[in-house]
Amino acid sequence: MSIAVGLIGYGMAGRVFHAPLIRAAPALELKAIVTSRATEVAALDPGIACFATPEQLLADPAIDLAVIATPSATHAPLAAAALRAGKHVVVDKPFALSLEQARDLAALADVSGRRLAVFHNRRFDSDFLSIRAAIEEGLVGRVTLVESHFDRFRPQVRDRWREDGSPGSGVWFDLGPHLVDQALALFGRPQAVSADIVALRDGSGADDWAHVVLRYADLRVILHASLTAPGGDAGGSPRFTVHGTAGTLIKRSLDPQEAQLVAGLRPGDQRWGVDPDPVEWHDGEGRIALRPTLRGCQERFYRQIADALMTGAPLPVPIDEAVAVQEVIEAASLSAREARVVTLP
Repeated sequence: MSIAVGLIGYGMAGRVFHAPLIRAAPALELKAIVTSRATEVAALDPGIACFATPEQLLADPAIDLAVIATPSATHAPLAAAALRAGKHVVVDKPFALSLEQARDLAALADVSGRRLAVFHNRRFDSDFLSIRAAIEEGLVGRVTLVESHFDRFRPQVRDRWREDGSPGSGVWFDLGPHLVDQALALFGRPQAVSADIVALRDGSGADDWAHVVLRYADLRVILHASLTAPGGDAGGSPRFTVHGTAGTLIKRSLDPQEAQLVAGLRPGDQRWGVDPDPVEWHDGEGRIALRPTLRGCQERFYRQIADALMTGAPLPVPIDEAVAVQEVIEAASLSAREARVVTLP
C-alpha cells in the first residue's frame, strides 16, 4: 500500500526540497504536480501527472496527501481548500500569515479528521541535531544564552516574490520559521519576544535583516537572519553558539543538505547529510574538544508523515507546535513595528 501525493508548486521549494524528499519515502508515491514546468516534470518521471491549477489536483480522488509549496501568502487558503477536499496536508513554512489563520487551520484539520503538518525540515539538519544532542548530554551545564544564525550573502535585491514586499515576503517569514521552530523544539515557548526587523539593502522592498530575542526566565535565545552576511564557514557568524554554566558549544557552518539537493545529491547517496564541520566544545578551563557532527536526515520528515498516515503515529511536527511557531513569528513582527517587548499570554 502506498500514499498518493499531489504537490502544489514546483518552484524552488517544490523542485529542490519536496519532490526529492517525498520520492525518498518508500510509502509515498508522487502522483501529480501543479506546475507549468511539464517538461521538467517529465524529465523527473514521465508517470507524474501535471495539473494546471490546484483545484484540479484537489478534485482528484486518487490523491491522499496534498503538499503545498507555493508563495507564502497562498499557504493558508490552499491548506484550507485541501482539508475541505478531504486531503491530508503538508504545508511549507511559514504555516500562515497570521496566528489567527494558523489556529483556524488547526481547528479545520481537527474537524475534518485529516492530518495537517508544517514542513519544518530543519529539525533534521546536522547542525541542529548535533547541538541538541550535546545540550541533552549536559556538556555545557544549564544553558544561559544561545545565538542561532541563518545568514546568507545576497547583497543584490533579486526580482522575486520573496523580496518584493508583498504579504509573506521578507527574510523573517522566509528564514524566521526555521529559527523559531528549532528554538521552541529545544526550550519551549518563551515568556516574551523583542525584535528588530528591517530592510538594509539598497532598493529592498522587504525586510532582509532580523534580530529577535526570545526571553525565558533564566535564558535568552537570539535568533538572527540576514541577507548581507556570509555563513560561519565563510568568515561570518557561527551557525550556533551555546553558552552554559559548564562551557560553550560552537557550530560554525550550515547543514549541507540544501546545497546537496541543489547539486543533485539524494537521500541514500553515500555523502548525503554528511557534515564535515565539527562541533567545538569549549570547557571552563580553556580546553577545546571537537565532536563529530551528526548526519543530517531531512528525508525523515516525509517518512514520519507516511508513518503518521498509515499507522496513526505522531506527526514529525505536532500541529500545536507549528501554531506556537506562528505565535512567535507574529509577536516578533509586532515588537519590531512598535519597538517594544511583546509578552506572550
